[in-house]
Amino acid sequence: MTLWQHKPKHLGTLIHHFTNRLRFSSFRKFISLMVVGVVLSTAIAACSSDNNASTPGASGSASPVANQKKDVELTLVAYAIPKAAHDAIIPKFVEKWKAEHGGQIVTFNQSYGGSGTQTRAIIDGLEADVTHLALAADTDKLVKAGLVSADWNKKVPNNGIVAKSVVAIVTREGNPKKVKTFTDLTRDDVKWVTANPKTSGGARWNFLALWDYGLKTTKDEAKTKEFVTKAFKNVAVLAKDARESTDSFSKQGQGDALLNYENEIILAKSKGEKVDYVVPETNVSIDTPVAVVDKNVDKHGTREVAEAFVNYLFTPEAQAEFVKLGYRPLDADTAKTKENTDKFPPIKTLGTIKDYGGWSDFQKKFFEDGAVFDQIEDTIGKK
Repeated sequence: MTLWQHKPKHLGTLIHHFTNRLRFSSFRKFISLMVVGVVLSTAIAACSSDNNASTPGASGSASPVANQKKDVELTLVAYAIPKAAHDAIIPKFVEKWKAEHGGQIVTFNQSYGGSGTQTRAIIDGLEADVTHLALAADTDKLVKAGLVSADWNKKVPNNGIVAKSVVAIVTREGNPKKVKTFTDLTRDDVKWVTANPKTSGGARWNFLALWDYGLKTTKDEAKTKEFVTKAFKNVAVLAKDARESTDSFSKQGQGDALLNYENEIILAKSKGEKVDYVVPETNVSIDTPVAVVDKNVDKHGTREVAEAFVNYLFTPEAQAEFVKLGYRPLDADTAKTKENTDKFPPIKTLGTIKDYGGWSDFQKKFFEDGAVFDQIEDTIGKK
């Protein structure tokens, strides 16, 4: 047996003696020592907990750092025009996501180029999480490649159309040829420039605008074909893409007019370039879609963030950035504000690709080998 077991009275005497002699100053020292002991014990426990957290299979409470989600990396692949809008929108989304998801950081890899080129790159292995292409026909190619689900446009607001514009006619300074409508492009004294709709996605919108105008004017498909044929007979340069067509008109002085997106012209003017242009009152809606690349987001584990980003693009703060760059407002009330009615000339009759069964049907009828556009080129001898 120990001394404590043999002498219990001695222990009681000792405690009684210590208690009687304890004074306030001694008590304060005791408390201080006790606090130090607690702090040291806590520190030791924390170190022990850290060691356990790094050991597989060990138990213990997770630290705040352990609870923080890993950073996420998204790849956005888009056609060239909306780059400035995305440059402004992405930082806002990153901050919003970080604030709402425990400090999780999202970083973006971005790639911009011609819509057709970007589409081919994705099919060939560029692992985009999100796309913003010039036309739904390019997104449909990703569907056929098994990368995007067939109902992609049903999963996002506005059927996936995140930004829209119309076709404008750029003229020489002062518009000396008095070009006002698409009909003027058929005049013998007017030469104009466009990209080839067989090779340029953007130029397909130009062709659609001409065809739609002709059909609404003549009410007859045969006469519409004659109208479009007469217009293309006056083409001074049929460029391979939109950039080449712009250079041919602006830098090389080719033609009296150029067909281009209204938003590109507004953007150029905002940068100080002097550009004269008209917007025909009968026009088509240039609809540019955004989509989640399902196969890639599932592979990367980025679906939640990718879908959140796509949805964010339709918010008022994101849409404001597109409008700044010359895209027409998606929201009807926003479009009616004085600032926007001054900025965007009114369109009396607005056609859409849906009026022609969508891009798949339009492509087959007009741009496949031997289709309407090839027939037009054969007629005017420009093939």
